[in-house]
Amino acid sequence: MEHTLTPGAVLGDRPRPEKNYLNETTGIWSWMTTIDHKRIGIMYLCGVSTAFLIGGVFALLVRLALLNPQHTLFGRVWVTAETYNRFFTLHGVVMVFLFIIPSIPASLANFVLPMMLGAKDVAFPRLNLASFYLWVGGAIFGITAMVLGGVDTGWTFYTPYSTTTDGSVGLMVMAAFILGFSSIFTGLNFIATVHKLRAPGMGWFDMPLFVWGIYATALIQILATPVLAITLVLLLLERTYKIGIFDPAYGGDPVLFQHFFWFYSHPAVYIMIVPGMAIISELIPTFSRKTIFGYRAIAYSSVSLALLSFIVWGHHMFVAGESDLANVVFSALTFLVAIPSGVKVFNWLSTMYKGNISFETPMLYALSFLFLFAIGGLTGIFFSTLAVDIHLTDTYFVVAHFHYVMMGSTVIAFFGGIHYWWPKMTGRMYSEKWGAIACALIFVGFNMTFGSQFIMGGQGMPRRYFNYLDKFQPIHAFSTYGSWVLAVGLFMMAINLLVSLKTGKRAPDNPWGGTTMEWESSSPPVFHNFEHQPVLEHEPYDYRHRTVTHV
Repeated sequence: MEHTLTPGAVLGDRPRPEKNYLNETTGIWSWMTTIDHKRIGIMYLCGVSTAFLIGGVFALLVRLALLNPQHTLFGRVWVTAETYNRFFTLHGVVMVFLFIIPSIPASLANFVLPMMLGAKDVAFPRLNLASFYLWVGGAIFGITAMVLGGVDTGWTFYTPYSTTTDGSVGLMVMAAFILGFSSIFTGLNFIATVHKLRAPGMGWFDMPLFVWGIYATALIQILATPVLAITLVLLLLERTYKIGIFDPAYGGDPVLFQHFFWFYSHPAVYIMIVPGMAIISELIPTFSRKTIFGYRAIAYSSVSLALLSFIVWGHHMFVAGESDLANVVFSALTFLVAIPSGVKVFNWLSTMYKGNISFETPMLYALSFLFLFAIGGLTGIFFSTLAVDIHLTDTYFVVAHFHYVMMGSTVIAFFGGIHYWWPKMTGRMYSEKWGAIACALIFVGFNMTFGSQFIMGGQGMPRRYFNYLDKFQPIHAFSTYGSWVLAVGLFMMAINLLVSLKTGKRAPDNPWGGTTMEWESSSPPVFHNFEHQPVLEHEPYDYRHRTVTHV
């Protein structure tokens, strides 16, 4: 059986197998013990979605606390400064460690990456399941810390706050430590899968760009995450045994903690954003009905971002007492990071140029990503500039920039990926009308919430402050109203997807005209992904014009 895949060619719906990965075995135990990458991806998706809900609730509480400087609701003070500190700490910890780092690699990539390579599963299926249970274990530690006493150090666990404050800091640090192992195992699995399980005929420059992005992300995961693990162990030792490592009260150096933390956490920013870019590299050519422009340049730029991410951590510490020489060097290196990101944006726009663009819901999220990532990336250049960074550091300008890069880019791309692969994962189509409305509300609500914070930051509003001057109240209120619009859009999106499981139309095998190999499987896929082993035959270096033969 042979198919020639070209951009925009929707394949006819082949007879659907009676058995698929969802009904091959039944019962909760079959899911808990599964080694099928697709089921593990679905379990991860449910887990990170729950974490997103918890982190989102804390975000709404933070915005509600800042609705007015008196912190009143219905005429009564309802929140204290200590509680507010816990709100924004738990929002940050849950969103960063439980949601955004594992969101795309552990859920969507787990589901589609082996199929994109023409493989039956990942290289180490049992390790894949172990990484999921490590994530669950880390989540349990984190939730226990929330219930027992909360954490008020901020998500960065800066010393001496994290070594002197009360609360369940130790449990939360252990949660982050365990989650780090989950991330490492996932990265190792993906690297081995890419190296060893590609379909016959698939070379390195035949791989989909999504695979390139996840491969680059996996490199960062296995190289950077151990640094965080070691740092957290040292923090626990200092907190438990009063060893002088980071806390100046015991002869330690708090700036050393910042160096260790940001040596991991800036690469972690690319663990978050590179998978989002990888999704956009699939959405734009599919819905533009064109071959991607500059395939090799985008592939190389993903790896370049992974490598550059390790040498720019110092730009988080321009006002922490670094030498003038170090500041200049880190400033120049940070400007350098803009090049591979700019290459991607240029190639995405070039792909869309004169394309036959189709505005389905995934493409709407891709277009939202382009707008929001442009703002997030350009405002990052502000912080690379020493003279500007000094004035904007620790203001709401940082909060706005960070959320435009993380929420406005990574999470928006994540939503686009969910809508893109939802028919493949579930075999059902969602409502395009409600999908588009939800996307519009999310886009408007997000810009209301965080676009206004650029204004506050430029005017000198410090971040993380509980009290603020009355002059900032109208902008804080506008930001809070925007968070409500954003929440409505998110709930509408979730309801639309969940309702489709019950009432959605049956999905064809290739509803979007995608040309990567996962669309060669049925919707939903059979247990081993393909009825027969796919073999790639095509012109060199053009993965979007090829022939797939099943043998």
